Amino acid sequence: MKSLKQLIKNYIHNNPKENSAHDMLNLLKTDGCFLKNNYDGHFTGSAWIISPEKDKILMTHHKKLGMWLQLGGHADGEKDLLKVALREAKEESGIQHFNILRDEIFDLDIHKIPKQMNQPSHKHYDIRFLLETDPVFNEISVSDESYDVAWIPIDDVIGLNPENSIKRMVEKTLAIKNLQLYSFSEKKDR
Repeated sequence: MKSLKQLIKNYIHNNPKENSAHDMLNLLKTDGCFLKNNYDGHFTGSAWIISPEKDKILMTHHKKLGMWLQLGGHADGEKDLLKVALREAKEESGIQHFNILRDEIFDLDIHKIPKQMNQPSHKHYDIRFLLETDPVFNEISVSDESYDVAWIPIDDVIGLNPENSIKRMVEKTLAIKNLQLYSFSEKKDR
């Protein structure tokens, strides 16, 4: 497994117009950047989970934040954020088997978490990985952290959460789907 520093550098190379990756590299130099009680900001790991047809996204209606999001959570000291994303995907959905489509970063985002009870407002430096599982063969169970976990048709995702980072992940997913359709039709025409 590549180091998080190398994964972020690869992401910068492949996504030069996204600026937040440089802030991620700076955070990586600080102590406690993988601990949730570091209120200067800390890393989280998330899973953008797609169906094999790339037409549905597995999302959670998060209780504390009151919004539909990708599955994910705190690193709790773990430096391998792909492991964190997998752990959180399993805990939040009850699904135990996922295909890792790439071990590179799919997306990243820095977002502010509002003050909650005994926690001050702080930033999550979210590293997102692309996973796949089949909705037909996997039953969902909803964790205590969520109001609901559901497969959302990709065309409905932005209506549930219009944030820029969600739009960006939808666009990336559609680009993958279109690339596969193009490759399939090209092979078929030969």
